[in-house]
Amino acid sequence: MRFKRSFLSIPYVIFLLIFVMAPLAVVLVFAFTNGSGRPTLSNFIGFFRSSRTIATLVYSLFVAFITTLVCMFIAYPTALALAGSGFRRKHILLLLAVVPMWINFTLRITALKEVLDAIEGNLAFYPFLNTIIGQVYDFLPFMILPLYNVLDEIDPSLLEAGRDLGAGKAGLFFSVMLPLSKPGIMSGITMVFLPAMTNYVVLDMLYNSTFIIGSLIGSYFNAYDWHNGSMISAILLLLIALFSGIERKGEGR
Repeated sequence: MRFKRSFLSIPYVIFLLIFVMAPLAVVLVFAFTNGSGRPTLSNFIGFFRSSRTIATLVYSLFVAFITTLVCMFIAYPTALALAGSGFRRKHILLLLAVVPMWINFTLRITALKEVLDAIEGNLAFYPFLNTIIGQVYDFLPFMILPLYNVLDEIDPSLLEAGRDLGAGKAGLFFSVMLPLSKPGIMSGITMVFLPAMTNYVVLDMLYNSTFIIGSLIGSYFNAYDWHNGSMISAILLLLIALFSGIERKGEGR
């Protein structure tokens, strides 16, 4: 039997089947069954009929949207400055934006909580603001990295051509830089928006008692209600598939 290069993918396929496909199959089975193990759609129907779950979903989308928007406004100028920097070792500057990710998540949020507590006095007075600050602090590197990778690969001759055609700074940005950086924008949105919908740890540590969709999933599983918890997870899978499709379309694939 001759060795084929495709054989190198066997460990990855085994890993994919055991640790990705099998757990997803379990989630889907519980999502579409009831306590007796019979197939049903009552879990989904109950989700969309409940004002509490719909309000949680809407609030989660709003928190994720604001978090992504703030990350974009901070990350794009930062990535643009790094990519256009004449500094020879600009990768070191990029590393500074990633270094906080090396520290344990709990320690970082705890340190941020102490800073906010020193500024505000009582975190309970500004729960939504603290949530956005915590989410942005946590996910900002995931927005900077894809934007930097795309902006750093833009051919400078394209900008020179735009200047030769009479484009000003605003024209260069909106006609050249922004369209060419669209893949990085879509990747950054995907990497920030979806996790921001479910990251309820930030809310809990910054004294925001409001539920987001991740909190709701956790409450169901803590109550051993695997069917409703899996149902919400399946809805999130659909959202992930939707955003992935939008990302691929935005990249022109």
